[in-house]
Amino acid sequence: MSAKPRFAVVLSGCGVYDGAEIHEAVLTLLAIDRLGGSAQCFAPDRAQMHVVNHLTGEPSGESRNVLVESARIARGRIKDLAGFKPAEFDALVFPGGFGAAKNLCSFAVDGPDCSVDPATEAAVKAMAAAGKPIGALCIAPALMAKVLGDGVDLTIGDDAGTAQAVEAMGASHKVAGHGQVVVDHKHKLVTSPCYMLDSTISQIADGAENTIKALLALMGK
Repeated sequence: MSAKPRFAVVLSGCGVYDGAEIHEAVLTLLAIDRLGGSAQCFAPDRAQMHVVNHLTGEPSGESRNVLVESARIARGRIKDLAGFKPAEFDALVFPGGFGAAKNLCSFAVDGPDCSVDPATEAAVKAMAAAGKPIGALCIAPALMAKVLGDGVDLTIGDDAGTAQAVEAMGASHKVAGHGQVVVDHKHKLVTSPCYMLDSTISQIADGAENTIKALLALMGK
């Protein structure tokens, strides 16, 4: 009996406005489990860009740590992304949420001129160098555009301004709808728009499941 496919899931905090999008994160973990894989959550050990009151949508003036906040979603079972070893995993997955564009990189503020968290950049480059597949949901594909560039095919849905920004970083944007995925076979990258579109939670579940299925296909599973 072959071992379960091993997925590393990178979180960026807890909550759509300043961290990982909780529905996307949980439904990604559910899809991995239901499709026969195992998951280990990771997050960088660093301060969030800022903290947003999710009731009002306004910054709260607090300071929180990305790894500590991400541990809420992972039920405490999470590791520092700085210790990520690509040899221990078959795929790397990034749920969306503004944390992907605020804490894993600075795309939300700096657009195409964004910088990338060093541990995040190292993990993506290590998996790419190992020829192992990567998945990214919602706004997280912008991070892939910055790190991978090289005409990589990806989607953030159909928002023209965001699409233009990811193409300015060297990616080739493809329009995609609810539950759809864009697969770049050369770069082994799978992306899906999820909450970049006005979506129901069932449509998010479809996007997460189809992303994991496509990653398994790239593994030959």
